[in-house]
Amino acid sequence: MPRSTYYYGPPCAETAENVQLMHQIDRIYTRRPDFGIPRMTDELRALGMVINHKRVARLMREMGLQSLLPGPHTSVPHPEHHIFPYLLRDREIRTCNDVWAADITYIPMLRGHAFLVAIMDWYSRYVLAWQLSRSLQTTFCVDALRCALARATPVICNTDQGAQFTSMLFTALLLEAGVAISMNGRGRARDNILVERLWRTVKYEHVYLYCHETMEALQAGLEQYFQYYNTERRHSSLGKQTPAQIYTAYARA
Repeated sequence: MPRSTYYYGPPCAETAENVQLMHQIDRIYTRRPDFGIPRMTDELRALGMVINHKRVARLMREMGLQSLLPGPHTSVPHPEHHIFPYLLRDREIRTCNDVWAADITYIPMLRGHAFLVAIMDWYSRYVLAWQLSRSLQTTFCVDALRCALARATPVICNTDQGAQFTSMLFTALLLEAGVAISMNGRGRARDNILVERLWRTVKYEHVYLYCHETMEALQAGLEQYFQYYNTERRHSSLGKQTPAQIYTAYARA
């Protein structure tokens, strides 16, 4: 056994400085998701931070962030995973459970960070299921999908080309349920725009206001927020109705 392997210990956590940088990157990205590594670096330097583009690139990769603008590094899938075609081009969505959308976002905490996945009905904006995780492993996405499928079955489920959504575990669950799989094309920034709006709303109306210290507190806080989002928060695009009003009316019809 090589000496380096023998002495290798558990991976080191991010430094407090890097955690603060990641939180700042998340705030900038939530406001300007079109920022890639060069513009993110410029913005951080304008805020007085001494940082180079290599460090920004590593932190954004750790956070699972990438520019929504077309470019050679958008939505990089696992090289061994099958990529499904985009099915929503020119499709008019007129009813609930026609199309679901799923996505992952970075969630800053007072000490450290987490990742949040949500599955949302495109027509009603209703959040069917969500899960938290400390890492970008596939399992928490699969758990959220199982919870959503226990409630209903969509015609199409749309995601990006991230490795969690192109994994065999995630796609097999959809195919077994008879769901058509749609994946955003490279350079198509608006393919999942409704979920991007959801993330902006969740962060500015809850995450940034409370900045929870522990996963337990974050879990409890998001449970309250998503209950509010689904049942109390009215959307102008829904005729001042809540997502639950639209989705529940469809389920009863």
